[in-house]
Amino acid sequence: MRPLCGVLAAMAVSLTGTRVSAVALPWFVLVTTGSATRTGLVAFCEMTPYVLVKAFTGPVVDRIGPRSVSWTTDLASAAAAAAVPLCHALHVLSLPLLLVLVALIGAARGPGDLAKEVMVPEAAERGRVPLERATGLSGVTERLASTVGPAAGGSLVALLGPLPGLVVNACCFALGSLIIGVTLPRGMGLAAEEHGVREDAGGGGSGGYWRRFGEGFTFLRGEPLLLSVIVMVGVTNLLDAAFTTVLMPVWAKESGNGPAALGLMGSAAGAAAVCGSLVAALTGHRLPRRLVVVTGFLLAGAPRFLVLAAGAPMWAVLAVFAVGGFGGGFLNPVLGAVLFERVPRRMLGRVNALGDSLAWAGIPLGGLMAGAAVAATGLVPVLLAGGAAYFLTTNLTGLRPEWREMDAARGRTVTGPRAQREPDAGAAAAARPGAASS
Repeated sequence: MRPLCGVLAAMAVSLTGTRVSAVALPWFVLVTTGSATRTGLVAFCEMTPYVLVKAFTGPVVDRIGPRSVSWTTDLASAAAAAAVPLCHALHVLSLPLLLVLVALIGAARGPGDLAKEVMVPEAAERGRVPLERATGLSGVTERLASTVGPAAGGSLVALLGPLPGLVVNACCFALGSLIIGVTLPRGMGLAAEEHGVREDAGGGGSGGYWRRFGEGFTFLRGEPLLLSVIVMVGVTNLLDAAFTTVLMPVWAKESGNGPAALGLMGSAAGAAAVCGSLVAALTGHRLPRRLVVVTGFLLAGAPRFLVLAAGAPMWAVLAVFAVGGFGGGFLNPVLGAVLFERVPRRMLGRVNALGDSLAWAGIPLGGLMAGAAVAATGLVPVLLAGGAAYFLTTNLTGLRPEWREMDAARGRTVTGPRAQREPDAGAAAAARPGAASS
């Protein structure tokens, strides 16, 4: 279990810092500028580099090795995150400089998150942990971060202001880098070639990079199940980004509940999601995957939008977020297991990167669109429209016939190039809904 514990610990601290920042940074922009549009612009400038850089670093992760990529990019994220409060303290933090710094954070976060995800199946093999249990524990880690992070972020913002939350974010990135660089066993997280999984001759240089990139793209293009999941998750991720970066902070400000309410809501969802992920880790190998995914999205999606639009009391909001968190806790373990079963190990970095990036492509637009929509029509109409879009997207996609492959493909694991399947096999690669804020 030591290898898996090391990867999960690094994921836990870096994700916790990110969740703290997800409360502190939008609140900092909102209270200093008073503009929902600028709040959305900051989110756009962080997530656009995240998606773009992550999309093109998959072959690099496969070539260099996820361990090296993880600790170096976490250090870069720590430096950029620490620069925000430092520049503010020196009275030189203009909006353009803030946009540059958050863009650097996003550009470094993308490869770092990818590298940790790629190390999960290897860590499971080394620790002799069943794959679905390993992905379930990975989901638990994400959800714990989603519980601790918002609570810490909301408390820090309410007591000390938003800047201490950004300092915590920088420290968490630095600690994650240290864990990966020091605590993992020797020989773990190396390049695919160093594990004996060789690319074809001529794999070096820029031609080798583009060939590996093209292999990942070709693999994705031939997967009907994978593509339908990616499109669906792309829409839900856009809606989740709009909800967390703009709609929730605006609701907290207009309702008078303040930043502490954001922490409570995130923690209620996160704590329930931890329970959901634990149940998925223990029973996921016996559950019908298609039904679990559709039900999870039904609980985790539209109700959050509708309860805020209805002006419900805080206890009802927390109850809805808790139920949604429990349902959402099942999503990543199930889809993660399908990913690792279906994608050849030598292609895991590039396929995961492309799938993640396509599924996350709408996230940078979510805050921008929500900010503009709220400015034009007000908060309640945007919440109602978002809830309706979430419900229709997830339920209609779940009816597609290729989704039956989720259960038909159970238990088939690919570890090397010889086991590569034909393009019609189906997958759910990298469409990790819990990577957004549902």
